[in-house]
Amino acid sequence: MARHRFGEGEYRYFSRPLPRIVEQLREGLYRKLAPAANAWMESLGEPRRFPARLRDFVAECAAAGQPKPTPLLLRYEAGGYNCLHQDLYGEIAFPFQAMIPLSRPGADYAGGEFLLVEQRPRAQSAGTAILPARGELVIFANRVRPARGARGAYRANVRHGASRVLAGTRFALAVIFHDAA
Repeated sequence: MARHRFGEGEYRYFSRPLPRIVEQLREGLYRKLAPAANAWMESLGEPRRFPARLRDFVAECAAAGQPKPTPLLLRYEAGGYNCLHQDLYGEIAFPFQAMIPLSRPGADYAGGEFLLVEQRPRAQSAGTAILPARGELVIFANRVRPARGARGAYRANVRHGASRVLAGTRFALAVIFHDAA
């Protein structure tokens, strides 16, 4: 991470074939999230629609030159953190992604809160820090989300990251649905 100036820690992408549990999680979550993703696209006036099945979406990614799977494991030791960012790996991107902590906050590590920061029009950005328990699923906007304004829906830009780990080791699984170039 440090050499790319993404933060301090380690990340490792899975290659195909994905571990069965990761593949099942990715497929099941995608199936549940695709209708919401399509509703978001409609509310933002975007023509993009996502197929009902992950395999069809992954085929679209591959056809667009994005054949590499993107689920990954993250590891942060004391002092580690992840800069605010968006996981975009090419032209095609799914509007949701998921994170599952694999370590216990307060027992395995301290600090290391999951961060979400949303840009608001003509205002300062608003941040949220959460500390989910091991195994809790966090689903969040990958890039933008529709927000209600006086004139209807607008694009709220969202970034995510992890605050500095103060002690111990923090592991997490990130599930990104679009593939990379």
